[in-house]
Amino acid sequence: MSDVVIISGSPTETSRSEQVLKYLGSLLLKENMSVTHFSVKDVPSEDLMTANYLSPVIQNIVQSVQQAKGLIVGTPVYKGAYAGVFKSLIDLFPQDVFQHKPVLPLMTGGSSNHLLALEYSLKPLIASLKGMNLKGIFIQDDQIDKYREKPIVDEEILQRAKKQLYYFKSLIDLQTVHLTV
Repeated sequence: MSDVVIISGSPTETSRSEQVLKYLGSLLLKENMSVTHFSVKDVPSEDLMTANYLSPVIQNIVQSVQQAKGLIVGTPVYKGAYAGVFKSLIDLFPQDVFQHKPVLPLMTGGSSNHLLALEYSLKPLIASLKGMNLKGIFIQDDQIDKYREKPIVDEEILQRAKKQLYYFKSLIDLQTVHLTV
């Protein structure tokens, strides 16, 4: 069981979203949290196209999500919303799979014109799965250098992302304290 499951909705390995999600995961690892990273690109396309919710890959992701203490979900903005392949994966999850879990949403996009995609597409999707939506992080493509170890190059955005990440961690820590009391 991982403390945190990260789900990437980007279909490419070297996308900005993917690199930021990996970086956030590395920060949590430094905080002694266990992290598991899943990506839509790791799911057989046939499983997504045929809605094969019985696929062993899908079942593994769902089980990991159900056992996690918190989730980070991220996707690039396509046509004003999350990636379609990301939605194809999420559609295979049980309706309440995020219940009682803090969920940190992240989106990357080409300009500030896409900022509201976080509020109007990704957060409602998380809410429909009963997740506890956090404020979230939107990062413009020009604020990310996907070839750097620390991909968020804008210092103000980096500090905001870290603030959200550590708030997310504090919620998980609180859950752990309440469960052990």
